[in-house]
Amino acid sequence: MSHALPSRLSLRFFSASIALFLSVTVSASTPAAKISGEPGSISNTPPDMTYFALEGDTLSSIALRYTDKTSNATLLGKRNKISNDRTIPIGSAIVIPLELLPEEASQAKVVALAGQVTTKNKNGIETALSLGDMLYEYSVITTAKNGFLSLALPDESRISIPSNSQVLLAKLRMLKYTKSPRTEVRLQQGRVESRVSTLVSNKGRFEVTSPLAIAGVRGTHFRVGINDNGIASEVLSGAVAVGKITKPNALLLASGQGNIINQAGLGKAASLFAAPTLENGYQLQEKPTVQLAVSKMEQARGYRVQIATDAQAQNIIAEGRIVDTAYKVDGLIDGNYFSRVTAFDAAGLEGLPAVFPFTLKARPEPPFTVAPKAKLRAESVNFAWTEATDALGYRLQLASDAEFKQILIDQSEIKATQYTASKLPHAKYFWRIATLAQKNGKLDQGPYSDTQTFSFMPAQAMNPVTDTGANALSLNWPSEPGQSFLLEIASDASFSALYLSQQLSQPEISIPRPPSGLYFIRVKATDADGYVGAYSATQKVEIFTRWVSGNGEPIDIGGTVARPNF
Repeated sequence: MSHALPSRLSLRFFSASIALFLSVTVSASTPAAKISGEPGSISNTPPDMTYFALEGDTLSSIALRYTDKTSNATLLGKRNKISNDRTIPIGSAIVIPLELLPEEASQAKVVALAGQVTTKNKNGIETALSLGDMLYEYSVITTAKNGFLSLALPDESRISIPSNSQVLLAKLRMLKYTKSPRTEVRLQQGRVESRVSTLVSNKGRFEVTSPLAIAGVRGTHFRVGINDNGIASEVLSGAVAVGKITKPNALLLASGQGNIINQAGLGKAASLFAAPTLENGYQLQEKPTVQLAVSKMEQARGYRVQIATDAQAQNIIAEGRIVDTAYKVDGLIDGNYFSRVTAFDAAGLEGLPAVFPFTLKARPEPPFTVAPKAKLRAESVNFAWTEATDALGYRLQLASDAEFKQILIDQSEIKATQYTASKLPHAKYFWRIATLAQKNGKLDQGPYSDTQTFSFMPAQAMNPVTDTGANALSLNWPSEPGQSFLLEIASDASFSALYLSQQLSQPEISIPRPPSGLYFIRVKATDADGYVGAYSATQKVEIFTRWVSGNGEPIDIGGTVARPNF
């Protein structure tokens, strides 16, 4: 049962009879009469197939057997210069033009797929595609916003369909006997990129049609896309002849050139933008969000960045078109990838691609750092971080430089979420933390956290406190310009029973003599930049009982305050 090909006139936007032809020169084949072969065998000799006659063969029998039409005997006679349909000597070479051979069904195999991609067959049944699926003639393929697809044809040609595109496999056939491909991909929306195996040796045909154009090739790498200006054709390798249907081959596009075809006519050949480069630092990605930066190109109107698992970008798993130079993508697993980058000109032509390999190693993810931050006034340094999922341990590094060339502490397999370092000189330091987890039966270290820096400064001190027996208790401590202070005096070492808690702008205070007893004193400073330090070491002082005169002054006996002797 035959199926009528959907009319091109039904295609959206198909309102002009403009055609684009891509071609290469094919040298004349060797005359079939000079070829010898086993009787009954065939040989592919483009632009013909050569058959070596069996006993009793005639032009009519050969025409019926290989072209399905006895009437083609006349054409075979002219091509082989045989004037009548008589018996042909055994082993005679009979050339059969390839265009006379019947076609048989071919297929395309899904060899790379990512995201949401669906197909609708000739009966209108729509299904989601999977890797390894076979597609046949009249299949309509639709890729969603995150969908990407690569198809392989029997001759190893590749068809790549990026996101937001729709194509119809309008013709998917091959010539019987020679397997010469006959392929038509009809672009209905978006873009399609084709890498076509050379068709010179088998006189195959590969066409990409679109609402305004046809692209027919004989072995090349090219793109066809629908944009606001018309149909953009871009040649990455090979030579392409373009023109209207009424005037084919009007313009030759060499490798690295492109043009726009629209209802106004055939655009001039334009040089495609050179391949962009990426800013250094892309090679190793240590965060789940991959970040790439394109080096800005003058006059570029935007860039396309594609992420693939292969250097040829057949297996595209993510892409984006950006106006500025920054590109980010989430959702990739750790592994090796390739980014392919192109630039767009003002007409919407996409330039030559450049491919950059990079490695994503973002897991196990590092924990969030907690302390220290900015600066620290303490006797020792207490490092703290959050607990990471599935962590078996952590690795801490402390250095005196941001590049971690001068590492002072490199402590691995820390089980807790904190680590204390003592006896560090007062200085500026840099630190980072990484997670250790199990992967494939081995201990695997993830990337380090963002580098944290802090200044380790002397802890707040308090000068010794003694009871002189005077009516006032005077306290003082070291300070720096701009500091303010919180002084606490308590009757217990835990400072739960406060006798005094006072904010001070000066590093000293004089208070009325407290009642006799044991007291605990500490102070902490707030720096001019708002940093609140830790409390000083606790000072302990005993306020003793004394003898006083009638006016409340202490009684002095031999230069010493008199105390009760009981």
